[in-house]
Amino acid sequence: MRPLHPIDFIFLNLEKRQQPMHVGGLFLFQIPENAPETFIQDLVTDIRNSKTIPVPPFNNKLNGFFWDEDEEFDLDHHFRHIALPHPGRIRELLTYISQEHSALIDRAKPLWTCHIIEGIEGNRFAMYFKIHHAMVDGIAGMRLVEKSLSHDPNAKSIVPPWCVEGPRAKRLKQPKVSRIKGIMATLKSQLDTTPRVLYELSQTVMKDMGRNPDYVSSFQAPSSILNQRVSSSRRFAAQSFEFSRLSHIAKALGVTINDIVLAICSGALREYLITQNALPRKPLIAMVPASVRSDDSDLSNRITMILANLGTHKEDPLERLKIVRRSVLNAKERFKRMNSNQILNYSAFVYSAAGLNIASGIMPKRQAFNLVISNVPGPQEPLYWNGARLEALYPASIVLDGQALNITMTSYLDKLEVGLTACRNALPKMQNLLTHLEDEIQRFEAIVNQDNPKLQAVS
Repeated sequence: MRPLHPIDFIFLNLEKRQQPMHVGGLFLFQIPENAPETFIQDLVTDIRNSKTIPVPPFNNKLNGFFWDEDEEFDLDHHFRHIALPHPGRIRELLTYISQEHSALIDRAKPLWTCHIIEGIEGNRFAMYFKIHHAMVDGIAGMRLVEKSLSHDPNAKSIVPPWCVEGPRAKRLKQPKVSRIKGIMATLKSQLDTTPRVLYELSQTVMKDMGRNPDYVSSFQAPSSILNQRVSSSRRFAAQSFEFSRLSHIAKALGVTINDIVLAICSGALREYLITQNALPRKPLIAMVPASVRSDDSDLSNRITMILANLGTHKEDPLERLKIVRRSVLNAKERFKRMNSNQILNYSAFVYSAAGLNIASGIMPKRQAFNLVISNVPGPQEPLYWNGARLEALYPASIVLDGQALNITMTSYLDKLEVGLTACRNALPKMQNLLTHLEDEIQRFEAIVNQDNPKLQAVS
């Protein structure tokens, strides 16, 4: 038994029926050529018959303010095998994921479920995995899944994700004395950050907030339809985009891939809001999670956030790109002067009021940001599960009261995988954002493929 981490407690406390607090991933696999017709059934049977024991956190359940080992672990509660009406289209698959992502995870059991979904057109099957955010952040979850797959197409009997032992599981096996020493060292490290954090706060007040036009304050975001109260119903939409297209645009404009990704999201959001007659006069603000991990661990939550001005009030894509780039650079320059613990403490102080507002709903018309746009690094080499090649992986995330849309992306091989999670009731036809993303990429491609005198202004 071990106590809840404060961040774990926050994610658990935020959860309510209309606000599930789990993250997830949809993994699409290609069944190998010449595989037997029983390939998926054999895979499911191997998993059910596996003698491998689940490891922390997958065998941990809530017990008051503690995580406790589930001594009656029941795999059938967590692992499910379903089939779509044959041949199942991607549309039917996304509908199923939308329904499952709307459902709360049973708190009487370890907080995760895994679904094997067969009957997908093109001789494919899928795995949908969801786990409570109190257990992992996006990067940690991605590393756990990657460790459960193989780089060898001939490898068999891959260990399920819930049986992969990562640093967190190993740490929990340490003697109690060692864990206490680790806690005390962490506390000392937190105290040591105080002088630098106070200095950066003073610089923010005197310099950034006062005279820097690129500084994004905690309550600068305008009211919009993205910031309604949410229902319990979710819509999930996903699509892949070729990285080469984004790289070509970024190189031509002298900016980073992340700058282009945010600018494309900005244009897509602008077009979507125009179709809904709901484009605010002031620019939307995106919260962009940034990892502050200093190692390759897959434990807990180690993220801060950058507030990015999306420039949605500007019609010109290049003007929006310049605004996005400057606001992100402003935040990154500040963080360069701090180590990871200093960044976390600084962010906790600066954005605490915004977090309290999200949790309490005291000021529903005031928010620090309009939506979350997250880009999680993914595998750069092909992955396989018992010989089935992973074709695509789409992240599914969280929406909150006042934050009805989440755009989460990850990289896999030569593609950018985009997952959109939204409240179905608050944002009608949200899936059209995928079309708007493609339109915005084409708009930038048209700009860089012609002799445009404005290109130098961006770089």
